[in-house]
Parts: sequence; structure tokens; C-alpha cells
Amino acid sequence: MDLGLHGRKALVCASSRGLGYACAFALAREGASVTINGRDEARLNLAKTAIEKEAGREVRAIVADIGDADGRKLLIEACGDSDILVNNNAGPPPGRFEDWDEEAWTSAINANMLPALMLIRGLLPGMRARKFGRIVNITSAMVKSPMAPMGLSTAARTGLTAACKALAPEVAADNVTINNLLPERFDTERQQQMAKLAMQFKGITYEEARAEIANSIAAKRFGRPEEFGDACAYLCSAQAGFISGQQLQLDGGSYKGLI
Repeated sequence: MDLGLHGRKALVCASSRGLGYACAFALAREGASVTINGRDEARLNLAKTAIEKEAGREVRAIVADIGDADGRKLLIEACGDSDILVNNNAGPPPGRFEDWDEEAWTSAINANMLPALMLIRGLLPGMRARKFGRIVNITSAMVKSPMAPMGLSTAARTGLTAACKALAPEVAADNVTINNLLPERFDTERQQQMAKLAMQFKGITYEEARAEIANSIAAKRFGRPEEFGDACAYLCSAQAGFISGQQLQLDGGSYKGLI
């Protein structure tokens, strides 16, 4: 299937590794002109080289911290003509409610809610004027299935979800869609970190921790990043113009809710 992405311009945030990288690769492979972003220049350049080699397309890399207003301004100025925006950022670590002070909550909001909204605000007018826009936010399965240890992430990402749900109907007539991808247990560095935390808390080996996490998923395996990237590419496609305001679970069938 031709996804109609040839010639489209895409900005993928926090894309030097993990799920952001998977999305950037999938979009480049499908013909989009992709800009990747990260804070670590060396890591970002490695990602740029890898995508160019595998996808056969030139990739632009911009070093910027999307958690900083100046970093966001740089991206908006450089990518103001983007047809596609994939919002992504690392989430806060798990913890306990009693340990989270006001600074912890503010930090979570400034990492996982406000950057995405400000980037949408900066790029949306151009998308509406050109009558094509695809906005995809990488959030978390915890948005629909909150768990206490992930409270910081859940709260900030749910705020983003609500704001975008309210906005989606206003821009739909201009062929701009806003959707959210809700991952759980994809085999990235984040899951490696979670396994190491489980080792410490439970006194088990790394292999045991990995097996325990995988067994918590209905599919009994970790998700593959490329599966996630392909889902993102479809939501950014010409064919997905009638899909907006949705929360797509990518969790191996684990979500127990109906809606």
C-alpha cells in the first residue's frame, strides 16, 4: 500500500532511539522527508546515519531539548512547514505519591504535556492552511489503565490527551488529524530500565525480570519497535484522514477495558 507520504515533511521528536526512532524510520521508508530530534548530538547523528542507510533517504537532524522553550522555538522555526508532527518524550521514573512534591509534578507536566501542546500550537496553522496535517502523540497505556507507581506520567499524558481530544474536532475539516499511540512493553531501553528496577526491588535476575514483564502481556512477548513505527506511519498516511481523536492501544491485547 502506498501511504501517500512521498514529499510530505515530518518532524519526529525525541527520535534518536526507541519508539521515536522507529516512527522516524517508518516515515522515511515510506517516502517522507524526516527531521529527527534529540539532545545528544552524537546519538542523534548515529540515528541519522542508520535511517539514511536503511531507508535510502536523506534525514535532517536538529539538536534541541523540547522541554525547553528555546529548543521548541528552534524546531518550530526550522520545521514550520511540517505536514506531520510526532510528539514524543521520555517519561518520569516510577515512584510513590508521597514522595512527589510540587516540583516533581511540575517537571512531569513540563516534559510530557506542555512540549507537545506548544509544538502543536506552532505547527498547526501551517497544516490547516495547506489542508493536510497528521499529529501523533506517543503517550502511554497508563492513560487508560492508570497505575499508582506511574502517577506522574499518567497525569501529564492524560492532560495532553484531553487537550488534543478537545482540539481534534476543530481542525478535522482542514484534513488535520490528531491521534495518540498508547504503547505498553515495547522492547526499548525504557523496558531494560524497568527490568533493572524490578531486579532491585524483587531481588531477581535480569532475565527473570524480563520474563516476568513479558508474561504480564497477553501476547507473552515484548512489542517490537518496528510494529509501533508502522502503526504511526499508517496514522500519518493519506488513507487515515477519517481517523482522528483516537487512542490506539499497542499492548499485545492486554487492555481489559471495552472503550
